[in-house]
Amino acid sequence: MDDKVWEAAARWREFLDERNGSDPLELTCRIMKISEEAGEAAQAWIGVLGQNPRKGVTHTTDDVVKELADVAFAALVAIASLGADPRAAVDDVVTKAEGYLTR
Repeated sequence: MDDKVWEAAARWREFLDERNGSDPLELTCRIMKISEEAGEAAQAWIGVLGQNPRKGVTHTTDDVVKELADVAFAALVAIASLGADPRAAVDDVVTKAEGYLTR
């Protein structure tokens, strides 16, 4: 990821802090935002599969990709909101995941 992503996550954290504060309830809401976005990704995938007989096919794979990107970005903002470095957190999880592949 280029610096644009990390800078945007920091700007959003700052914006939300200024607008909503950063008390535990606000931080809880930012973490819950990840679940909200994940639900939208699941809903889009159900729409791709046409699993709702009343609605049929309602979404495209591109819609799912956009929703998954929303999940990722919401997580980066939440990580930054907790005072952690999103880039370091992602680097750590990538290192961990790569370790599983080399076993």
